[in-house]
Amino acid sequence: MEGSGEVVNGLENGSSTEGRPPNPLAAAYRQRFSGPRVAAAVAPCKKKSLVRHASLSNTASISIEPRLNIADRATDYVPILRSGAWGDIGFRSSMEDAYVCVDDFINDYGLKNVSDGPNAFYGVFDGHGGKDAANFACNHLPRFIVEDEDFPMEIERAVVSAFLQTDTAFAEACLLDAALASGTTALAALVVGSSLIVANAGDCRAVLCRRGKAIEMSRDHKPGCYHERKRIEALGGYVSDGYLNGQLNVARALGDWHMEGLKGSRGGGPLSAEPEIKTTRLTEEDEFLIIGCDGIWDVFMSQNAVDFARRRLQEHNDPVMCSKDVVEEALKRKSGDNLAAVVVCFQPQPPPNLVVPRSKVHRSFSAEGLKELQSFLDNLET
Repeated sequence: MEGSGEVVNGLENGSSTEGRPPNPLAAAYRQRFSGPRVAAAVAPCKKKSLVRHASLSNTASISIEPRLNIADRATDYVPILRSGAWGDIGFRSSMEDAYVCVDDFINDYGLKNVSDGPNAFYGVFDGHGGKDAANFACNHLPRFIVEDEDFPMEIERAVVSAFLQTDTAFAEACLLDAALASGTTALAALVVGSSLIVANAGDCRAVLCRRGKAIEMSRDHKPGCYHERKRIEALGGYVSDGYLNGQLNVARALGDWHMEGLKGSRGGGPLSAEPEIKTTRLTEEDEFLIIGCDGIWDVFMSQNAVDFARRRLQEHNDPVMCSKDVVEEALKRKSGDNLAAVVVCFQPQPPPNLVVPRSKVHRSFSAEGLKELQSFLDNLET
């Protein structure tokens, strides 16, 4: 494990960000995005149409609560947010994971006339074929969300649109600099008032701890999954040995425009950048959220991760240390991937001990058993 001074894509390990995310691009990459031609490519682009292919309209088997808007936020419960994140290169030769934590999302991006209350953005991005797509999404996705005309009145629609805008902007950046060609999965979690909104495209995962029980807030988009395979085949793709078109082991991702046959000229190919959304209303029973790249979930089941993180939070009640604990435990379990984890606590106090009531056991003898016992005792007397 590298020390707490390690910087992972602009965020220093061992700290929770306060304010908007810094530019995650290192100096060598910052120059690529600073020129006028590239600046034009990453400026807010025209909103991408949300008209979906028919195969996308009926693929969500996870339960989704009614659509959220700003008027839905009134509630008696107000979560108190604390967050931390940690990343590690693991056993790989380069780091392609990125993460971002913004505990005061709306104010830090200068959005006016929004009601008071918790507002935060957390994200993890698992790059493949290079780190540029993950870095790009980490830096630009939050901005596209707050600048969307539907935000915050129609949060889900704004988030979906921001994913598509990020994908389109990166395609334009790659046209100007072919060296940027790469892809990334992306998972974003927003807390607005008492609402938790999770958007996922790929195989990162978000798991909510609700009174000790793991509630999966996302679904892994693997090419072999029934719904994803059905969508892929409807769009002219195929799945071979678990790989999309024999090339990629995820069914949804941002970027990858350079890979033949995965995305059409307008993003209509079998590799989709459209996220799947799941929302829930937070209550006093919700303790914390874990989001992580697939290197974490390669060695943790969702309930196992919740149990592990819960014990650590009971010991030190520190989301930064908890995220580090999760990453280090994944290393001990021999995860072979880059590792990135974010832990978001919704309460100021550590998770309580869960007392499971012991069921009362009533023991009794049957009439036949009493007779046999009486006969046994009578024989002893004789």
